[in-house]
Amino acid sequence: MFDYETLKLIWWLLIGVLLIGFAVTDGMDMGVAILLRLVGKTDVERRTVINTIGAHWDGNQVWFITAGGALFAAWPMVYAAAFSGFYFAMMLVLFALFFRPLGFDYRSKIDSPRWRNNWDWGLFAGSFIPALVFGVAFGNLLLGVPYHIDDLLRVSYQGSFFALLNPFAIVVGLVSVLMLVGHAGMWLQLRTDAEVAKRSAQYGQYALMAFIVLFALAGVWVSQIDGYKIVSMGDTQGFANPLAKTVTQAPGAWLDNYTKMPLTMLFPALAFVMAALAIVLSKLQKPAMALIASSLMLAGVILTAGMSMFPFVMPSSNNPNISLTMWDAVSSHMTLNVMFIAAVIFVPLILIYTTWCYVKMWRKVTISEIENNTHGSY
Repeated sequence: MFDYETLKLIWWLLIGVLLIGFAVTDGMDMGVAILLRLVGKTDVERRTVINTIGAHWDGNQVWFITAGGALFAAWPMVYAAAFSGFYFAMMLVLFALFFRPLGFDYRSKIDSPRWRNNWDWGLFAGSFIPALVFGVAFGNLLLGVPYHIDDLLRVSYQGSFFALLNPFAIVVGLVSVLMLVGHAGMWLQLRTDAEVAKRSAQYGQYALMAFIVLFALAGVWVSQIDGYKIVSMGDTQGFANPLAKTVTQAPGAWLDNYTKMPLTMLFPALAFVMAALAIVLSKLQKPAMALIASSLMLAGVILTAGMSMFPFVMPSSNNPNISLTMWDAVSSHMTLNVMFIAAVIFVPLILIYTTWCYVKMWRKVTISEIENNTHGSY
């Protein structure tokens, strides 16, 4: 349907779309669980918070699963290198995620303050840890990952888990947490009422303010670290070979794409402007518009990250020449083509049924509803 080079570019864009969908939906669920104990002071208030996402949280995880599957199918070498290099981090995320379905389903099964309190902390950990680790992982991608590829294209990681926890990566991890918490605050302000909505708006606004500061700090920091740029590239239409290129490092190289394509400066501007607009709209008691603004903020952040690294997917700090890019770490032409046809069919279906679920179940969740439906609610 398309030539090989075009399909490589299409899949770069499609994975970006899937990541935005994940951040806006499942990322929001993570932010809600992080805010759970802050905005819910009593058990019934916390149940109110949980039930704002009770009908959607498991469906929202489709975006996470789909993004992971697309990464495996489109960029198998990146998948292999990432799960080799970030193995312990990924296992930490996996075990943390176990707390989410268990917490949602079992928290209210026993009417015990201690039982429910423990599950509240489980929900917090199951959301805070993945949100932080995803950001930390991306921060390390910008710094370069210490791996090697031999002549047989076998990947070997040469770093350690604790090396991932460097200052820059932690800042990026906090940016990830804050943007999801701010987005969740707008959601809870819209879907709850009374004191819960007030607290949600307050904490959401605080998170967005902190996000603006740390996102700006991360941007300044990126301009100072050594980025990667391609000096010569093999045939982008030919067999994918990550060893057939020359890459150099230079301070601020991650910002080169913005110089070459000035219109892409709209991506970081979108993140900053929408975050500020969400704060203003939240203060003006327009949570629906604030939620739209925070969703666009998330899109701006992910587009900024993608444009900064383009066309790199996983740079190597050991040998820049073997860095994995969207041009040379991909599946075959036929695989990308078949996947594209599947994506054209199923991604719109996911969007349609997700939208339908939100429309059909749209309402404010009130304390009185939870008190009158103690056995039918989470």
